[in-house]
Formats: sequence, C-alpha cells, structure tokens
Amino acid sequence: MTLWDKGATVDERIIAFSAGTEYLLDQRLVPYDCQASIAHATMLESIGLLTTEESAQLVKGLEAIAELHARGDFVIEESQEDCHTAIEEWLVAHVGEAGKKIHVGRSRNDQVLTALRLFQKESLGRVRDLTNLLSTAVRAKASAHALVRMPGYTHMRKAMPTKVGTWLAAFADLMGDDLRMFEAVTKTLDQSPLGTGAGYGIPVFELDREQIARDLGLSKVQDNPVYAHLTRGKYEGLCVASLSQVMLVLNRLATDLLLFSMPEFGYVKLPESLCTGSSIMPQKQNPDVLELVRGYYHVVVAEEFKVKNLTGNLMTGYQRDLGLTKESVIKAFDVTESCLEMMTLVVEGMTIDPVACERAMTDEMNATEEAYEMVKGGMAFREAYREVGKKHGGDRM
Repeated sequence: MTLWDKGATVDERIIAFSAGTEYLLDQRLVPYDCQASIAHATMLESIGLLTTEESAQLVKGLEAIAELHARGDFVIEESQEDCHTAIEEWLVAHVGEAGKKIHVGRSRNDQVLTALRLFQKESLGRVRDLTNLLSTAVRAKASAHALVRMPGYTHMRKAMPTKVGTWLAAFADLMGDDLRMFEAVTKTLDQSPLGTGAGYGIPVFELDREQIARDLGLSKVQDNPVYAHLTRGKYEGLCVASLSQVMLVLNRLATDLLLFSMPEFGYVKLPESLCTGSSIMPQKQNPDVLELVRGYYHVVVAEEFKVKNLTGNLMTGYQRDLGLTKESVIKAFDVTESCLEMMTLVVEGMTIDPVACERAMTDEMNATEEAYEMVKGGMAFREAYREVGKKHGGDRM
C-alpha cells in the first residue's frame, strides 16, 4: 500500500509508470532515511508527540532496518514505490501502533530531500578523500621525477622543454582546486530541510528542527520551507557539476597517459597488471582503463546536463519531474568514485622512462630560449624571432 492511498482505485499502469525504477534506486537511500527517521522520532518524543517507549521502539526498529539493509536483506517492493513507504510499512508490521505515528510532522517531500542531502554530503566526503589520495599519488610521482626533462606540447606538436615533475604536478594542482570546490559545495549542502513538510511548513505542531539538524550532523536549518524545496534539483546540479570538474581533470590526465604510453613515445610505461589483452593479437596490451576513464567524463557531463535540464522551467513547489534527477546523481557519484580509484592505481603503478623522455628533447624546442638570448644581446624580439625561425626551418613567422 502506498503512503498516499485513500481507498480509491488507481490504474495499475499509472502506479507502475509513476514508480518507475525509483524503488530500485532507493535501496541506496535506506540508511540515510533511517538516520533521518531516528532523528525525527527522537524530536517527536522531545515535544510530546511520542512517548519514550514509542520512540525507543521506533529507534530500535529503524536500527534493525539499517542492519538488514547492510546485509542486503531489506527489499523495497515495486508496489511500495520508494524506501520511505517500505520503511514505514516495516515499522508498522514489526513495531505496531508506534509505526503509524512516525510520519506526523513530515512529508515524503522533506523525507527525500533529507535522505538525498545526507547521501550527497557523505558521497562528497568520499570523493574528496579519493581525490586527495590520487593527488598525493600524482605529487609523489612528480617529485620522484622532478628533474626529468620532457617535451612540452602545444597544438599536439613539440613546443618548449618542460619536466616530468612540472607536467604531473599540474594535475595535482588542478585537483587542489577541485578539493576547494568540494568544500564549498559541502558547506552549501550542510543544511537540514527536515520539518518543512511538502514545502510550506508544518501546521499546528512546533517542531524542534534545530534538534533534528544537530542529530543529523548538519550545521543549520533551512528556515524558509519554500527555499528548502527549491533546492531540490539545484543541489543535485551543484554536486554533479563538481563531479564533472574532477572528471575533466581525470579525462585530461588519461588522455596524456594514453598518448605518452604509446610505444612511439614511451615516456610512460604501464605494467601488464593494469592492461587488458586482445582476443586475436597475442602481443597486445591495451590501456582500457584509461580509455574508459576518458570516456566516463562525458557520461558524468551528460548526467549534469540531464539534471539541469530536468529542473528548468518548473514552477515553485514540488513537481514529479524532480524524481528523475535521482538516478543521475547516484550514477555520477558511482562513476566518479570508481574512476578516481582506477586512476590512483594507474599513477601508482606506472613508471617513467627518463631515456625516452630525454631522447625526445630535440633542438628546435630551444628556439624561444635562443631568441631571448639574442634579445638579451640587444636585438629586437621580432627580429630575433624571425632569425631563429629561419634557422629551425620555421615557415610561419
């Protein structure tokens, strides 16, 4: 039975279409909804809407659901639509009358807002930690080869000399930007929407929303209930946009590594343990992991655009379209976390070939330095530029 069932007959096809795959996606939100429900039940006891015994029963039941979920034994049926219904039905079946009281003072709207908020905040924390690990691995590799010379490229042609340390450290610096961005997004998310109901507050009862926020580890309450519900979709977009930024860094690093690990370059070598093979060519060692990371950037960007497009043109107040953003957010987090883990394996396992790097250091890359030496001797830069260009066969001056 759905939480909104009032006894009227609704076409089963409408129910199935409305539920979609949300009941499957909501398996990911069960522990967060239990966490929020425990805070809600504790608050209801503090304001006298639940007895101490009822609150204790509910907390014990919610903890049991979380344990079942951790073992893979808590199943959300398609007919239940979402985790909120499944959890409430379990409580009614196992706790009794107290289970029928837990929904007072909240709506599925602020329930899902809160569960998603907790999921997003925790997931951003994992992405931050994984980004830190990758950044540390990149800096270690850069430091180990800080003075190894290699060509720097523009327009995919040799341009000027650089060093392996400079090249690799640039990616760690980019990830530092992403870490600061994660902090800003996390700070934005760090607000409790629970107690805002369907978007216009809870009548009659004076809920202690500050207590709920403290219990959930959120720094403050979203006082304006309309504001709280307008963040649905906006915060999802913020999260996925931040993920697409770190995925862009991984995409660029993977592209470099794919190129520089080609035998024709040989600056980077990948161990067999990080490569796959060919079904027909026995000599092949394929860097599939890097190709997939490169491609997954576009997957995350697609999810970002999906979230932003779905949440545009919606009037104030909850609209069912918003539920379609849930899959994009979960998928974007999953993809980003796995790509960060894979790139850390690659960076830790790859080796730099200093001989190949030095062999690629051809004379023409010193052209700018030669021109500047002439400038130091008193020649105008444009004259020096043309003279050095002729020397190195440059036909575009």
